[in-house]
Amino acid sequence: MVIKVFLASSSGSTAIKKKQQDVLGFLEALKVDYAPLDIACNEDNRMWMRENVPVEKKPTNGIPLPPQIFNEESYCGDYETFFDAKEDNAVFAFLGLPPPPGSKEAKEAEKAFILENGPVENGTVEIETVESETVENGTDDAEDEENLEAEEVEEEILDDDSLAPVKQEEAQEEVEDEEAKGEDDQPVSEEEEDE
Repeated sequence: MVIKVFLASSSGSTAIKKKQQDVLGFLEALKVDYAPLDIACNEDNRMWMRENVPVEKKPTNGIPLPPQIFNEESYCGDYETFFDAKEDNAVFAFLGLPPPPGSKEAKEAEKAFILENGPVENGTVEIETVESETVENGTDDAEDEENLEAEEVEEEILDDDSLAPVKQEEAQEEVEDEEAKGEDDQPVSEEEEDE
């Protein structure tokens, strides 16, 4: 992907020249591959730029001023939006490029990803993707098998009528044991102790 920067080499405006120099200098500092396209000397570049800047981004007079920045055919923005992205440490996102590993923008993107999706094991997105493919409705395959086995055992117990009286006796014994424990835990008065 090549970043296209539309410039006017023979602009009479000092402000436009400074903006162009700022964009190019920053892209060079970041070591971003870009192609400067002159609209002053090349009518095709001028027409292409004017046709491809979105209508909502064009000024009221309809003629966008340089510098205009594109990522191949995709419009990124003008100097003002570039400047805002630079101030927010989001130039790579503005340009539609992945941030280089270890950059401030990459760290911020990683933090945002973790906040949105939770931590990722081993620092790779692939593991998160694999886990999300195997997890369905909050359980994975192993948990599904365990749940299915537990349901089958429970159904067998419920289907076996011979076990029903045994279960009732066990439940009654548990209730009696609880009542007995409750009596033992009651505070005893001195008169009762003497007896």
